[in-house]
Amino acid sequence: MRNRKFLRNHLVELLEGGQAHIAFADAVKNWPAELRGIRPKGAAHSPWEVLEHMRIAQWDILEFTRNPKHVSPGFPDGYWPKSPAPPGPTAWDKTIRSFRADLRAMIKLVQNKNTDLATPLSHGTGQTVLREALLVADHNAYHLGELLLLSRLLGVWK
Repeated sequence: MRNRKFLRNHLVELLEGGQAHIAFADAVKNWPAELRGIRPKGAAHSPWEVLEHMRIAQWDILEFTRNPKHVSPGFPDGYWPKSPAPPGPTAWDKTIRSFRADLRAMIKLVQNKNTDLATPLSHGTGQTVLREALLVADHNAYHLGELLLLSRLLGVWK
């Protein structure tokens, strides 16, 4: 495939976000602890539920991509936290750190010139690294928008 570096660079930009939508760092900063577990009227999820769901889904996609023996959580319950509120005072920050680490790992995978972006994964049903990277970016963009809406509904976004 011609222009592989060009494609890899664009994928990284897409994964990092912040071009057509809010960046992850901006979506998760300044959340008062007392609002992280609140479901505003009409909202299906709390900020905590969305953030933790993003972490779980991204981790699952990353592990599926790089580990043929990975077993995904049960759907849908395995992709959502059990409670609308974080289980403790450090959970929010821990989830942010884990999300960022997994995102960096996906970016490294995409940037690695030895990674074949287009050949189907041997353990999949036609999925490629390219498709999985695009899936991460798409899923994250969707839920970053959801976090932004929640921040507006809860009065966090100024």
